[in-house]
Amino acid sequence: MKLLFALAALLLPVPLLAQQSAPQDAAPITIGTTYYLDYAEGDERRINIYVPSEYAGSEETAYPVLYLIDGGLDQDFLHVVGTTALNALWGRSQPVIVVGIQTDDRRAELIGDKGNAQERKAFPTAGEAAKFRAFIRDKVKPLVEANYRTSGDDAVMGESLAGLFIAETWLVEPGLFDKYAAIDPSLWWHDIALGKSAAEVVKDGRERGPILLSFSNEGPMTEKGTRLVAEAGGETACLLPRNDLTHATAYHVLTPQALQFLFPTDGEFDEEWGFTVDCAS
Repeated sequence: MKLLFALAALLLPVPLLAQQSAPQDAAPITIGTTYYLDYAEGDERRINIYVPSEYAGSEETAYPVLYLIDGGLDQDFLHVVGTTALNALWGRSQPVIVVGIQTDDRRAELIGDKGNAQERKAFPTAGEAAKFRAFIRDKVKPLVEANYRTSGDDAVMGESLAGLFIAETWLVEPGLFDKYAAIDPSLWWHDIALGKSAAEVVKDGRERGPILLSFSNEGPMTEKGTRLVAEAGGETACLLPRNDLTHATAYHVLTPQALQFLFPTDGEFDEEWGFTVDCAS
């Protein structure tokens, strides 16, 4: 009996959908443009750029720019682009041009010093963040400003080691961006050296734009380092303590708030929508 059922199944017609070939008018989905810039000899980096949907509809409107560290297609570019579009749809934050900057050796490119003895042994390439900052300053930003309608307002965002790079940039080269957002920055590095130096560094008299910093449930070293940088920022800093989150969940949860902080609108929102940025005192 089982054999008869099996033979009958083979004789049944193949579903119509399976017989059809792909439609001839199919087209790829395009969400942006990729440029290739030389980081070093023989080392090209992808710069992925997304423009808001309304960008093509006007030849006069200029847009703010979000520079995204770890902005490769297999990194954070798609996640953040989608969130900028959804935020703009709700009027929660402005539509922005997103510039995703690919990283390769993140420890080399995103950490500014060699670390303590244990870290030097474990991560021997660390400590080249100044070179990566120069790449952004001298190659990435000129590319964007020469080819896109930018408003002159920009910000940088990133998480983990990218957050450490952003916090360091805010301290050592604050004029590189107008605003900063460092989600779960790895400020535990080198025994919290960057956080411990922050209060003294900000006495240099240079103007620093607003910075958002957050920490999740990652232990006392990360929390202390983040609090020290936020304290150094004074009224320009927004601290988001989120011990209810982990390193695996914080970035996706906090990206909408970070974008709202960086590119606010004049919108008035019902409290029930939850569109708040709850900076700690």
